[in-house]
Amino acid sequence: MDGKVFDRIEKKYLITKEEKKELLKSIKKNMNKDNYHKSEVYNVYFDTENLDLIVQSIDQPIFKHKLRARSYKGYDRVFLEMKTKMRGKDLNPGYKRRVMITQDEYEAFLKHKTKLFDLVKKREEVGRDGQIAKEIDNYIKHFNLEPRIMTMYNRESYKGDDNLRITFDEGLKYRAKNFSLKQPKRGKIYFKDKRNIIMEIKAHGVLPLWLVQTLSANKIYPQQFSKVGKSYERIRKEKNV
Repeated sequence: MDGKVFDRIEKKYLITKEEKKELLKSIKKNMNKDNYHKSEVYNVYFDTENLDLIVQSIDQPIFKHKLRARSYKGYDRVFLEMKTKMRGKDLNPGYKRRVMITQDEYEAFLKHKTKLFDLVKKREEVGRDGQIAKEIDNYIKHFNLEPRIMTMYNRESYKGDDNLRITFDEGLKYRAKNFSLKQPKRGKIYFKDKRNIIMEIKAHGVLPLWLVQTLSANKIYPQQFSKVGKSYERIRKEKNV
């Protein structure tokens, strides 16, 4: 969980429990359980008052930014992450920069009691963390960003050769208030149908042949799905009811 800067291919799939069971037969033969094999993930997304960044992302622009805070249940750390994606580029569509802080530091940051760079510079060696923290602080100030949407889900992770990683996210929930990560309150359940598991494949370069064959044999194909984007659409619909 301590990587700071990396780029990769990301493909998402919506699958059923039965399809996941079939996929795991091949995955377990070719991959290992991740160091954090099962976890409960909390994400807080920052946006403008009108949620311009999320709306822009839903429109699938060629270039888009995303800022979020991520935490894991039972882990006293929060990752502040800047994600950049470029549509239509096969080898390098995703690029992420992140800084790790404590839960208490995040609470102070959330309440505008301190800037991210001021938290980072307390360390003996700031280095790249300082550069990323400044970028995040400037991004927040320029767009006047605030926490807007939180998503929660259970994740099962596998890792393979050449930085291949496959995750299964289940039980997606969302909410548009109460953004503390120390004791996240319950959100609203997103999925109500059988195809309720979000599988994500992350890789550097091409996918291995065994994985391509497994996906093809089970007729599983990638599709667009943004947890925060779909949560936003559900929240907007609820407000208009």
